[in-house]
Amino acid sequence: MNKLFFTLSMLSAGVLFSQSQPQKNLELTFATYNVSMESENYFPRGTNGNSEKVLINQLESGNNAQIKNIAQIIQTVRPDVILLNEFDYIKNPKLGVKAFVKNYLKVSQGGATVIDYPYYYYSTVNTGQPSPYDLNNDGQLENFGNDAWGFGMYPGQYAMVLLSKYPIDVKAVRTFQNFKWKDMPGALLIKKPDGSDWYSSEAWAQFPLSSKSHWDVPVKVGKKTVHILASHPTPPSFDGAEDRNGKRNHDEIRFWKDYISDHSASYIYDDKGLKGGLPANSQFVIMGDQNASPVEGNAITEGIKSLLDDPKINSGFTPASKGGAEYSPQNPFGINHTAFWRMRADYVLPSKLGFKVVNSGVFWPAKGEPMSELVEKRESSSDHRLVWVKVALE
Repeated sequence: MNKLFFTLSMLSAGVLFSQSQPQKNLELTFATYNVSMESENYFPRGTNGNSEKVLINQLESGNNAQIKNIAQIIQTVRPDVILLNEFDYIKNPKLGVKAFVKNYLKVSQGGATVIDYPYYYYSTVNTGQPSPYDLNNDGQLENFGNDAWGFGMYPGQYAMVLLSKYPIDVKAVRTFQNFKWKDMPGALLIKKPDGSDWYSSEAWAQFPLSSKSHWDVPVKVGKKTVHILASHPTPPSFDGAEDRNGKRNHDEIRFWKDYISDHSASYIYDDKGLKGGLPANSQFVIMGDQNASPVEGNAITEGIKSLLDDPKINSGFTPASKGGAEYSPQNPFGINHTAFWRMRADYVLPSKLGFKVVNSGVFWPAKGEPMSELVEKRESSSDHRLVWVKVALE
């Protein structure tokens, strides 16, 4: 534990750098960070005109305090590959991901060393995509919000972006935005109190599993390929006794367990129609805000527990922080929390194959430590914390 705290204090001082120079055992840092960079983070829900244009304006200015702090955190941890959850979908990269890199990451924030990510991947998601059905059964057909295919007030809200220092094999990326929930064997069905189906047969036939999307993004590290498995399942909340969001969260997490399996992935198809899961003996890292904890919260815990217990995944470590422990001193799990609302929600899970875990952590300095002001309040940066895992390639 002392070694862990020493490492985290070194991280707070900004001296942990990923090893990007050729060496015998190349070390890489993978990270996930829910940055809350969507319009309702800057303007209240329901504000007229809320859309991805809000984020476009903040990225162009280079002066948003929250985004500057987020950039400083990234510049300090210096991941080689990082997934950003809740980064609104902006079709034109010059206005979106490239503007973030140019105007924030390639500008020193708080004295931190600039960082560049020449490679990136992003795509459309289901949040805010209007459906023609009353999906929450409140008697009103609203298209957006709870009646969207994934909760959102406009298409692309709460989307995600992957940044990488290493080349991405874009042609080989697999996306699963349109995989239908009904096509998952044993899917958790949503029922009304009388036992009838919650969703109409027409809606269920079209219902996507992913509330945002699931991505398999191959990153080329020398001669090796590392599959980044990125997602952001729906929160298992904001529903009723039917637990429609809790069941969707469970099955969105289960998708990755089936995808990496040698025997359970035959039902899966991607958005190009290619069937099957991850090729056998592949190196992978599952990353993202899973909105579930094996020991806390209101998720159906079997989903995340089953993923963590998968024999292909190295989960023999749990990223930790001094700040999380200090924030929830009476909670024995506080040291591993990744969100200010007190839960482990965000994960970086490398495969056992091809990696040796060197270290891990949650960027959450304790009060009085360097850069603790970056996470002092919800509006300082995000309601989540950056989670990182450093591995050596084998």
